[in-house]
Amino acid sequence: MARFSRHAGLTIGIMAFMGILITYVETMITPAIPILESFFHTNYDALSWVITAYIISGTISAAIFGRLADIYGKKKIFIILALVYSIAVSFGGFASTLDEFIAIRAVQGLGMGMFPVAFALLNDQVPKEDLPLAQGILSSTFTGGAAIGLVLGAWITQNYTWQWSYHSAIPVAFGLLIVSAIVLKDTSVRVKQKIDFAGVAALGIGVVALILGLSEGEYWGWESLRILGLFALSIVTLVAFVFIELHTESPFISMKLLKVRNIFLSNFTGLFAMAGMFFLFYSVPTLLEDPAPAGFGLSIINAGLVMLPAAIVSMAFAPLSARVTRTRGPKITILIGTIVLFISYVGLYLYRSSPLAIAEDATLMGVGLSFIFVGVINILLVSTPRSESGASTGMNVVFRNIGSSIAPAVSGVFETLYVTGVVFHTPIGNITEYFPSYQAFSYIYLTGMAFLAVSVIFTLLMKNVVIGNDKSGNRVNQE
Repeated sequence: MARFSRHAGLTIGIMAFMGILITYVETMITPAIPILESFFHTNYDALSWVITAYIISGTISAAIFGRLADIYGKKKIFIILALVYSIAVSFGGFASTLDEFIAIRAVQGLGMGMFPVAFALLNDQVPKEDLPLAQGILSSTFTGGAAIGLVLGAWITQNYTWQWSYHSAIPVAFGLLIVSAIVLKDTSVRVKQKIDFAGVAALGIGVVALILGLSEGEYWGWESLRILGLFALSIVTLVAFVFIELHTESPFISMKLLKVRNIFLSNFTGLFAMAGMFFLFYSVPTLLEDPAPAGFGLSIINAGLVMLPAAIVSMAFAPLSARVTRTRGPKITILIGTIVLFISYVGLYLYRSSPLAIAEDATLMGVGLSFIFVGVINILLVSTPRSESGASTGMNVVFRNIGSSIAPAVSGVFETLYVTGVVFHTPIGNITEYFPSYQAFSYIYLTGMAFLAVSVIFTLLMKNVVIGNDKSGNRVNQE
């Protein structure tokens, strides 16, 4: 195992804890959704904007601030984002109306913009032989923080109030902000260029329209004029973005990056793998918490505990996935992870008769995700010039978020089309409520397998790389 220098170790630790905090805050509110409906006197359709606003803001901030970090300095942008994020977290528990809460969540989405900056900082400041493990540790926080958020958020909400989920994060957020300002070093790798405002606007509108269409299609109707209009707007503006970037002297994101085979393929691998992850993350809690015979009738906390092993093994396997990346190349790492994740879906499809069986498959999923995320970020960064690392990782986060938006949209369709009735005996008579059926989950897991099969194809088309320095300072050697 790599022995990091003191500064490298501190930098990795800061990034890892910040990653856990961000994903914790993102998911900790999920168990409180039913309580929030009552607190804000609203319905689930309106409350879905709490999640949608966060995803949209996070996706845009990842793309924009990743590139701004290349231009103005990675530490500076990281600290600014951390400050705004910490303030937003502080206000989260004090929201008195749904509109206030949605606005606060949108500002919190800026925290997602710290991920590409964090990956780029590690790429600049960690020795090349230690980089796979460093990136692996940070990558593992995606699943680690999410699972912790589900369990701890449920426990806090059940024993205190949902507001304390936010209050508990305030000292951690500001503590990490202060430590980051003291410890982190800025990099000398910067790009001097003007901001391409037209490109930024086109990218922002296109991504917002796409994410909004995917997120709200279940509620507005997939054939409604609003959804079709959003998808049409997304296509037009994203095509315009590519046209602008190809014809401007100072493109905000160079289209040359997507011409690099490994960058192009790793982005789409990340999209399909993230969709595969969220098919499980969105469906399994529903299956565990729905009443029998539709589900297992577990409490929110117990359902979260079923998913907790996935977080533990995801972080525990980071060193092994990093070693495979360093010795065999990230292509092999991604391939192993995708196949393992595929096997976990086969298990869910064939055998999900108990929470224990589901926990076993979820644990296998954690292993697969550890390998995938470590491999993707490493093959991406070793194929990207350092001057473009923020933009490249930001673009990858955009692709991942699109994947994470596709999964709940598709899952929602199956859960609506295929339902089973559960009869509840009440003093006023029998009441029948409808929940997703066994068939609904079967189709969800088959779809997850299909997405992962596509991910395997993209991975096989990659060129393997080993960690090394070329003459320009980029860490890449093609095999």
